[in-house]
Amino acid sequence: MDRPGFTASLVAGGVAGVCVDLILFPLDTIKTRLQSPQGFNKAGGFRGIYAGVPSAAIGSFPNAAAFFITYEYVKWFLHTDSSSYLMPVKHMLAASAGEVIPFSLVQFPLWESLKALWSWKQDHVVDSWQSAVCGAFAGGFAAAVTTPLDVAKTRIMLAKAGSSPASGNVLSALHGVWRIRGLSGLFAGVFPRMAAISLGGFIFLGAYDQTRSFLLELGRESP
Repeated sequence: MDRPGFTASLVAGGVAGVCVDLILFPLDTIKTRLQSPQGFNKAGGFRGIYAGVPSAAIGSFPNAAAFFITYEYVKWFLHTDSSSYLMPVKHMLAASAGEVIPFSLVQFPLWESLKALWSWKQDHVVDSWQSAVCGAFAGGFAAAVTTPLDVAKTRIMLAKAGSSPASGNVLSALHGVWRIRGLSGLFAGVFPRMAAISLGGFIFLGAYDQTRSFLLELGRESP
């Protein structure tokens, strides 16, 4: 990747991370409280949902910047023809290199595939708002299918010391939720999670594409 592309991805990733955290942090707090074994009201309800927003936004800039520069670099390094059936594999590898979580392995290949399909349908590369729409659909789908893992993570984080979930065993946490609350427990908070992450995907990936395009255009115009 050339220097302008490197810088654009770095800055655009950081800007996108800050934007999405400032807007969606309260929704994530509500989702976590919905998944709490204490119940929503005892976990805090709607109280203090903006607490911690500034520190989260400050921390998100370097994290998102590092993710996207890694993602774009791995895509560049593993360059394949756009029609190749290996494209989804390349995007999965790039996402896993940037952030090793199942969510990214679902969201980013789907985002890239939706953009490619839309570009093919209209016979030109998608605009930033179209990329944002693709990001919203990809994020919502990824959020739905990975909700049980998010529930398990929340239970482990909120578990009392010495309890079974506190051991950090994801399968054990999933089994415990299934045994007590069944399928509805595994998908607790799925709709707020989908709504938040769909909106997050729209903002995060749309802001990234828009900022990166702007910086690259600015670089081309500079002497």
